Amino acid sequence: MLTFAHDHTEEDILHDLMEEINELYEASEQTLIELEIKPDDNELQRALFRQLHTIKGDLGLVGFAPMLPLMQHVEDLLDMLRKGQIMYTSNMSDVVLQSMDQVKQFVKMCIQDGKTEYDDELLHNVIILIKDIAPNQNAENEVILAQAAATLQGQSPQANTKLSIDALNQASLTKSGIPKDLAPLLKADMLFFRELMQPIEKRVLALQGRGDRIAQMAHLINTYAGLPISPEQLSVACYMHDFGMAFMPPSLVNQAQLSDQEQQLMKSHVYKSGRFLEHMDAWNEARKIIMQHHERCDGSGYPMGLNADEICTGAKLLGLLDTYYDLHHADLGTDNENFAQKRALVAINKHYQGQFCPVWLGHFNQTLVRVLAAHS
Repeated sequence: MLTFAHDHTEEDILHDLMEEINELYEASEQTLIELEIKPDDNELQRALFRQLHTIKGDLGLVGFAPMLPLMQHVEDLLDMLRKGQIMYTSNMSDVVLQSMDQVKQFVKMCIQDGKTEYDDELLHNVIILIKDIAPNQNAENEVILAQAAATLQGQSPQANTKLSIDALNQASLTKSGIPKDLAPLLKADMLFFRELMQPIEKRVLALQGRGDRIAQMAHLINTYAGLPISPEQLSVACYMHDFGMAFMPPSLVNQAQLSDQEQQLMKSHVYKSGRFLEHMDAWNEARKIIMQHHERCDGSGYPMGLNADEICTGAKLLGLLDTYYDLHHADLGTDNENFAQKRALVAINKHYQGQFCPVWLGHFNQTLVRVLAAHS
């Protein structure tokens, strides 16, 4: 390990740098998700290149030299991508994100302590691997990128056993939460639903990507349970269940105490979400899941007050996940997220007894424990 100390750059400049890196990281993450769906979209490829190029330029301006070689070689990788010389893959996405994670941590510690340790050998090994990426060798490139991603995680490429939602879902799910191998018309619908929800999430929930998170986790739990729920119907329900929130005043959505009238207005979002799919026969099951995802097994839910036997299977799972993500919504994307997830897992089991299906609660618990343990 080596130590780097910055040259007393003004604090305001460093904080501006951290803020821009965070913004570019979030933008890059969204671009990578879009590329999972449209890997040949050159506009997205060029946008990703520009985002990473800007981060590299910012590091150079403040003299954070140790990170520059890694960023330069990742930029070279994306340059080949935008020129059509190599293919976009999930392993490439992992390398880009993990490289930016290295940069974020490096800058954060420099700001916090005035200096930071970094693993020069790890960075060198990743650079050596990326240098071997070349046009017209897609199979070889995939192996190299997988090795680079494992190295960035501090793992031996041969011993890469870390469990994650992405790893478990990789064969059947894109990083966006949309199932692979869909019929073209169904895929077009699902892309439309996802894109439609992005500005709604940002406006009402102040956090874009909630639908992706819920869809990914739902698919993982459904797979663990043996796929009793149609993956595509479940995925659409995960994206569209809060569509009706677009018609709610944002101040009301985030209000702690609601009057009876305000509660009724908020509950009406279920009908508004369901109505959107009313004349789309291909998504009848998804509509049913949406309409019932606030029902509870003890009959305390809404809008119909259904009991356990009357609630469809998909709604039992979505209702559970919707509550789980509500419980740690404020910590999503923060350093506290892992702890908040564990706290939410405990709360689901302790404070909601009788509301959720015991079978799905069991699948939820077993899957979440495995995922959270991998990120500890």
